[in-house]
Amino acid sequence: MKIKPPKSSPISEILPKKPVLLMGAGPVPIPEEVAKANSIVISHLGETMKQIVSRVQAMGQYIFQTSSQKIFGISGPSSAAMEMAVTSLLWPGRKVLVLNLGTFSARFSELAKGVGAEVTEIHTPQFGPFYAEQIKEALEKSQFDVLTLVQGETSCGVKNIDLEAIVKVAKSYGVRTIVDAVCTLSTMPLQMDEWGIDIVLVGGQKGMSAIPGISLIAFAEETFEFISKREATMPHWCLDPRRAYKFWGLGEYHYTAPVPGILAIHEGLRLICEETLEKRFERHASCSKLLQKCLELMGLELYTPEKFRLNSVVAIKNSFKINVKEMIAFMINEHHVEISGAFGLDIFRIGQMGEQARPENIKRVLIALTAGHAKFDVSLNLEAALAEIEKFEGGGPKASSRSVDEMVALS
Repeated sequence: MKIKPPKSSPISEILPKKPVLLMGAGPVPIPEEVAKANSIVISHLGETMKQIVSRVQAMGQYIFQTSSQKIFGISGPSSAAMEMAVTSLLWPGRKVLVLNLGTFSARFSELAKGVGAEVTEIHTPQFGPFYAEQIKEALEKSQFDVLTLVQGETSCGVKNIDLEAIVKVAKSYGVRTIVDAVCTLSTMPLQMDEWGIDIVLVGGQKGMSAIPGISLIAFAEETFEFISKREATMPHWCLDPRRAYKFWGLGEYHYTAPVPGILAIHEGLRLICEETLEKRFERHASCSKLLQKCLELMGLELYTPEKFRLNSVVAIKNSFKINVKEMIAFMINEHHVEISGAFGLDIFRIGQMGEQARPENIKRVLIALTAGHAKFDVSLNLEAALAEIEKFEGGGPKASSRSVDEMVALS
């Protein structure tokens, strides 16, 4: 039987007529400069690409706060960067301690088991963070080669506030560390060299305000040297950092690089550098605190205690026991705003990463969230939240001439 071509439709007929504002746990809206860069294809080899790669690495040193030149882009999501990190340091006979806070920190276990490493997981009660004393106790009981942890657990909105101390404890026991900074890098401080982290990884689609499908990974120089001398067979070809160095360090062929993605992340990094990390941290912290305060003023309860609450992904309890999946669909279809559900938890999540962390975006998501709850006969105090946003912006509580009902109807 000869298969006939299907009826084709241009992408313009498939995409929503009005763009959806992405306010979930990622991906995030991208700046115009990133979008333009992502539409360009040049040769993945040659002098132009060498210049771009060199600039990505130099800007990466600033973002990761490292002097290491072993910063590579990966053709794949953050999980591919996790896989490169794990398969670089683990193989049969090696032992890893996984600090499991939820879905994404647990992924390290799956990856480590896949390469035959011996995995030990430890957990904390009620999705709290880990503390250095807990880790010291675990390292006293057993010997490990590697410790993995997240700076922020995207799935439940918990920040590992003791990350620096945990890394230093691990280092004192000769244990190498892998840190997932996927939803935190550039939104809050992380000092790779000062804290002594061996490997840090990040995706393009969150704090970087770039695109999904390309990630960055940074290796401490001494750690990369250790990996370069390993005798165990590397299980991956594309994700072998020694081969990646041919392209990212020597300008030679490894595989055909994701050129538009590299150009996009170049622009994302450039915009971060122009804003500066200090100003970016302040913008993210102030916008997230504004969002959190507004949510509470509206009558919602935040899932994570303030002490270790993640600013970049805010988790909200489903206190009114509404159908979160239906609410999210309603918000998308009727108000063109998208937030996230969760992985097994009765919560929903709002992102504050990169371009999400703007007061005008907070306003839109709160209006849509109010309408989403109203669909289930739950009334939220949107007026108090909008007054707080206007106060934050310096306009005073009566700056808007539209009523709350009008704003909900027009969003």
